[in-house]
Amino acid sequence: MKLKPILRTVAILCLATVFSHAGISTLAKVPSSTSLPNIVFILVDDLGSNDVGCFGSTFHETPHIDQLASEGMRFSNAYAASPVCSPTRASILTGKYPGRVNFWRASPTENLPHEEVTLPEALQEAGYRTAHLGKWHMQLHGEKGKGHEPQGHGYDVNIAGHDSGGPGSYFFPYQKTGSPRNDVPDMEDGKPGDFLTDALTSKAIKFMQETTRSTGSTSSPQAGSGQAQQPFFVSLWYYAVHTPVMGKEEEIAKYQKKAEALELAADSIQEGERYSRKQQDNPIYAAMVESMDENVGRILDYLQESGLADNTIVVFMSDNGGLSTISSEKGGVTSSLPLRGGKAWVYEGGIRVPMIIKWPGVTPKGRLCDTPVISTDVYPTLLEMVGLPLRPKQHLDGLSLKPLLTRDQDTLDRDALYFHFPQDHHINSMGPSAAVRAGDYKLVERFSDGAVELFNLKEDEGEHHDLSETMPEMTESLKIMLHQWRKETDAYMPAVQAEK
Repeated sequence: MKLKPILRTVAILCLATVFSHAGISTLAKVPSSTSLPNIVFILVDDLGSNDVGCFGSTFHETPHIDQLASEGMRFSNAYAASPVCSPTRASILTGKYPGRVNFWRASPTENLPHEEVTLPEALQEAGYRTAHLGKWHMQLHGEKGKGHEPQGHGYDVNIAGHDSGGPGSYFFPYQKTGSPRNDVPDMEDGKPGDFLTDALTSKAIKFMQETTRSTGSTSSPQAGSGQAQQPFFVSLWYYAVHTPVMGKEEEIAKYQKKAEALELAADSIQEGERYSRKQQDNPIYAAMVESMDENVGRILDYLQESGLADNTIVVFMSDNGGLSTISSEKGGVTSSLPLRGGKAWVYEGGIRVPMIIKWPGVTPKGRLCDTPVISTDVYPTLLEMVGLPLRPKQHLDGLSLKPLLTRDQDTLDRDALYFHFPQDHHINSMGPSAAVRAGDYKLVERFSDGAVELFNLKEDEGEHHDLSETMPEMTESLKIMLHQWRKETDAYMPAVQAEK
C-alpha cells in the first residue's frame, strides 16, 4: 500500500499497534521519526570496480571517496545485480533480482511496477522526506512512462530523473548541440560553464538544508549534535561517469600531463570479438572521475559542517562495471583489469562494483569486507540500520548486511548470487548470458549454445582458467542451481536457447 505524506503518522501508529499485539518491542521496531538517522545514497553510473583509489586505481585521483572508505566499510566483493544500469537500479529499489520484476534490459521495456513497495516508499511511510536527484531510467519513454517518474515510486522530490539514460552534454544546458530536447529536466536554472555533476550536488545540499530548516532542529541521542527533526533520504544518482565522456579543461590538462609523465599509451587486449583497455590512461575520463569525487567531498563536507555527519548513513556504489571492453581496438574509456570484461558482460569486470558504507558510531573505521554482497541487499540493510521492520516478502532476494557492518558475523547465510542478462548487447560479444557465484566458484553460461565455463575466483580472479572439464560435478551442480533459479524467478529467456 502506498501512503500519502499526510497518512505517514497513522501508518506508524498502526505498525506500533501491530507489533505491540505481537509482543514485539515497538521502540526497537518502529522508532520515532525524530530519532531516525538520515541516509545519503550515492550511486555512480558505470564506475568500474577499480576506478577509485581505495579500490586500486593509481591513475585516477579520488581523495574524498578514499576518505569515505577510511571512515566506513569497504566491500571488495560487491556486485551489481546486472551488468547494465536500469536492471540494477530496479534491484536496489525493490530488493529483488531484476528478472523477477521483468527488468533485464539496459533500456526498460516495461515501467517499474507500482505493486512493488520501493525502498523510498518504505522510508517515506516511516516519516522520511525523500529526494531523488540525477539518473532514473526506470520508465518507458514519453506518455507510456507517465506516472512512473521517481515521484510515483516514493520520492517527495525529483530533480533530473526521467526516462533517459544519459545527458546530451555534461555542460549547461546539458543537451547535444542543436538538439530540441532538454536531456536533463529540472536543471534549467543553470548558466554556461556549469557542470552537471556539480549542479546536482548543489541541489542535493539545498534539499538537505531545506529539510533541516523546515522541520526545526533537535539534539539526537545518537548523534549528540544538530539533526533535522524529520529525517531525509537522498538518492544522489549521478549521471556521471556514463557517456558522453566529458571533463573540465583544467582537470583534463592535469591528467594529460600525468599520462605523459608516466609514459602511458593506449593499448588493449582482445576479449572474444571485443577489446579490453589494458590500463587506466584516459585523461578525459579521469577528469570526469575526479569531478565526481570532488562532489562526494562536497556532500561529506556539508554533513560535517552542518552537524549532521554523526547521524547520517552514507552509501556509495556503482550500478555496473566500467566501460572497459568494447568493439574499438583501443578498448573502452577505462580498464577493469585484472577483472575480465566490463559493462554488459557477466564476467567479473561487468558486475563487480566499488561499494562503501559509512555507519557513524557503529561500523569500525577503515574495515575491508570480502564477503560477496549484491545490490538487492541495499533495501533490507538500510531498513535494519535505521531500526525499521524488514519486509521479507518485498526484498526477498536481499539480505541485510547489518551483521557484517557490526562485525557480529563474517559471512551471510546465502547459497549463491545470480546474474541474468538475456540481452544481445552491442558492447559484448558473449550474447545473452548468465552466471552464478557459489562460494569461490562461478559458472558462466552462454545462451546461444549452452556452453559453460567454471572459474575459481579465489585462485583466478581474472577468470582465465576454465575448470568445467576438470571439475564436471561442480559444473553440473552450479548449472542445475542456475536453471532452477531461472524457473523459480520466471526469468525471461530469449529464443536462442531452450533450457537443457
